[in-house]
Amino acid sequence: MKRFVLALVALALPLQPLLAAQPLLPAEETAIDAAVTKALRETGVPSAEVAVVRDGQIVLSRAWGKPSETLTQPDANLPYQIASNSKQFLAALLLLLEDDGKIDLDDRVSKWLPELPDGNKITVRQLLSHTSGLQDFWPQDYSFAAMEQPVVPMDIVRRWGMKPLDYAPGSRWQYSNTGYVVAGMIAEKAGGAPLWNQLEARIFKPLGIHPFDIDETNGPKFPQGYHRNALGPVRIAKPAAKGWLWAAGELSMTAAELAKWDIARMNRSLLTKQDWEEMERPVRLADGTWTTYGLGVSKHLVGARWVVDHGGESVGFLSQNSVWIDDKTAIVVLTNGDFAGVQEDLTAKIAEIVLPKSAQADIGEAARTADVRTTLAGIVGGKFNPVLFTDNGRYYFNTQTLGDYRASLRALGPLQSVTATRPPRLRGGFVNRVFQLHYAKKTLTLITYAEPGAKGRWEQFMITP
Repeated sequence: MKRFVLALVALALPLQPLLAAQPLLPAEETAIDAAVTKALRETGVPSAEVAVVRDGQIVLSRAWGKPSETLTQPDANLPYQIASNSKQFLAALLLLLEDDGKIDLDDRVSKWLPELPDGNKITVRQLLSHTSGLQDFWPQDYSFAAMEQPVVPMDIVRRWGMKPLDYAPGSRWQYSNTGYVVAGMIAEKAGGAPLWNQLEARIFKPLGIHPFDIDETNGPKFPQGYHRNALGPVRIAKPAAKGWLWAAGELSMTAAELAKWDIARMNRSLLTKQDWEEMERPVRLADGTWTTYGLGVSKHLVGARWVVDHGGESVGFLSQNSVWIDDKTAIVVLTNGDFAGVQEDLTAKIAEIVLPKSAQADIGEAARTADVRTTLAGIVGGKFNPVLFTDNGRYYFNTQTLGDYRASLRALGPLQSVTATRPPRLRGGFVNRVFQLHYAKKTLTLITYAEPGAKGRWEQFMITP
C-alpha cells in the first residue's frame, strides 16, 4: 500500500490551492450535497465520489456513503473502478505512438496481429471507434459464468475476436470491448513495452496521478462493489476474475485524478491539439452517416452545449465522466453500485447546478413490450420460464436472484404500464432495449439484451431503480 499512500499525498497537495482559487458558491455545494445524499438514500447505492471542474480548476472533490464493509466512512482519496472510462487513455496512448512514428491508426490489424482471421479488413482506428465489426465479449450488465475464471487477452481474442464479424468494418457502430483488447495488444507491440508501463510513463506520471490496475483493487483496502436484484437487498458483488477488463477497462482512480485528465483535455496539454481533436471527432460510416463516437470518447449535444463524455461499468461499479470543453467544466461521478444509474442522474443534476439549465429531448420506441409483461409476470408469479432465456440468462437468474425479484416486485402491486425509452441497438450480437416499468407509486428501469429476431431469447432482463 506504500504506492497508495504516496498517491494520496501527491493528489492532496495541489487540491487546496485549486479549491481556494475557484470555490463553489455555498448554495451550489449545498445543492450538490442534497442531490447526492438523496440519490444514495433512494436507490440504495452505498457510496459516491464526485469531482467538479470549473474554469479549468477542480472546485469540488468529495465522497459520500460507505465505500465497503471494511471502509465505512466516505473518503475522496479512495480509487474507484472506472472501467470503460479507461478506453480514452488507451486511445490517447495510441495517438502518442502514432506521433512517434511507431504506428499508423489506419494500419490494418493484420500487420500487428496476423492471427486474427479478419484482421486484414479492420484498421486500428476502427478498433478505437467501435466500428470494427468484432463482437463485444461483455454486453451484459452482470458477470456471466465464464468470468469466474481468470483470462489473458488472447483468451478473449480466441473466443470472440475470431468469430465471423458482426458487420463489414466501417459500415456501422457497435460498442465492442473485444476491439479494445485487440487495440491493447497492438499498443504493446508498437510501443515495445507492457501496456501499463506505457500508460504510466506517457500519461499518468506527466499528469501526476497514480491509478491502480483494476484487478489490484478487489480487496479490503479499496472500495467494494455492490449489486441489487430488482428492489431486493443491496448485496456485495462478486468481482470478475483477473484479466477480463484488461485494455477495455483496466483502471481504478479517484474522481479528482480523472478530473486532472479532464483538465488536460480542456487545456489541450499532454497531447497535441490535433490529437485531442482527432480523439473527439465522431467517425463517419461507410454510408456517409456520422456516429457520436470518436476514439475512446463520445461527443454530442446536450441542450445547446457540446459534451465529451464516457461511462464505465465493472462488476459492482458505475462511473460517468463528462467534459464541457467550451465551458471549461467537467463532472466526474464514481459509484460502487452497478444498479440504478446514479452516475448519469447525478451528472445531469450537478450540471444543472454548475451550468445554466439545458433541455434534453425524450426518445421513445415501442418494441417487445408484450414479451416484457409476460416474462415479468412469470418471474413475479413464481413461474420462471427458462425457455425464454439464453444459458447466460438462466445463469443470472439463480435461486437468490429470483427470490429477490419476486419479493421486492410483488410488494409494488400490479404493473400498470411498460414504456420503451429509446430505439433498440445492437451490441455483442444481441439487441439492447431499455424500458420503464410503471407501478402505482414507483417507476423502475428494465435493461434488456435479447437474441436478434422477433422472439429472441433474453440474454439479460435486469430491473433497477
